[in-house]
Amino acid sequence: MRSRQRMFAAVMRLLLKCLRLGRRRRFKLVRQAEQLWHYGHLCLRSLLYNSFTNSDVVLDSLFEPIYWLVDHVTRWFGVVFVALVIGLTSSIVAIVYICLLPLILQTYTPAWICWHLAYGHWNLIMIVFHYYKAITTSPGHPPQAKNDLTGVSICRKCIAPKPARTHHCSICNRCVLKMDHHCPWLNNCVGHYNHRYFFSFCLFMTMGCIYCSISGWEMFRDAYTAIERMKLLEKERLQVAANQTYYQTPPPTFSFRQRAFHKSVVYLWVLCSSVALALGALTLWHAALITRGETSIERHINRKERQRLQKKGKVFRNPYSYGGWDNWKVFLGVDVPRHWLTRVLLPSPHLPHGTGLSWDLPPCVTQQRTPLLAI
Repeated sequence: MRSRQRMFAAVMRLLLKCLRLGRRRRFKLVRQAEQLWHYGHLCLRSLLYNSFTNSDVVLDSLFEPIYWLVDHVTRWFGVVFVALVIGLTSSIVAIVYICLLPLILQTYTPAWICWHLAYGHWNLIMIVFHYYKAITTSPGHPPQAKNDLTGVSICRKCIAPKPARTHHCSICNRCVLKMDHHCPWLNNCVGHYNHRYFFSFCLFMTMGCIYCSISGWEMFRDAYTAIERMKLLEKERLQVAANQTYYQTPPPTFSFRQRAFHKSVVYLWVLCSSVALALGALTLWHAALITRGETSIERHINRKERQRLQKKGKVFRNPYSYGGWDNWKVFLGVDVPRHWLTRVLLPSPHLPHGTGLSWDLPPCVTQQRTPLLAI
């Protein structure tokens, strides 16, 4: 009996010893894993740590693959967007000549006919001219050499001189003078040399769409009613074919030409009204920026700078704003009163003020600007 008790006690001591050793080994492995993790974390931070790095930089790095994908997709789809604009505009012009113009010639007085012909063709010429110039005109790029430029920074992406108001376009992979944004509908950047063409195209396209929507409103209502009637008659014709209803005379039918006419009018009105609303809002937005003497990029920069100086009790002054009226004169290139006709209301390929490398006071500005950013 005692021998059995001694044997049982020896077995229990051996078992407890094994468990104690296993627990120690597990703790040792856990400690080694923790030490390895802390060592790797220390090595990583010692190699990559930057005191200027914040959460914004980390987020930009994480979203860099998405930015790369969007940039490359936008670059290749730019040609598709340009073809889409040309195709939609051409279809509207064709419908106007085929559907609206004959009605105008038949129903309006000679004075109204002359007005419609003059305004419609003038608006079309302005749209085509400014869209062509916005696509084909380079927005302007800084020179690669820094010999002639003083006091300018260097772009960290393309390692080239970066004058004031110049920004790097990740889609074009170049710095653009007075960059506003990259427009996929132009397949081009909007910058110093084609900003006026872009805004003029938006303005005249909006005016043309409003003109087509107003002129075709009566035809749209008639065409929409006719299409609804065609659907009803088609339903009745199917009922007659199924012998569900008896008619002494079959319901009237619409020819293919009539169907195409009514659908074209509805297409014209819906497309022009939609573009007028969307593009009109964009045009008003850019008009407000031009009035303040800012670009789309500078608006965000100036807003942050305004908030920063406001906390210090200072007031931000935009050094590139000459006042609302003078900002428009500088933007449109109006130096003398006759330029409102020759450079604004008529197609004009004149260059903007300055070279985009430096920003001296334009001759058309009537008042001096303040040279200070904050007072």
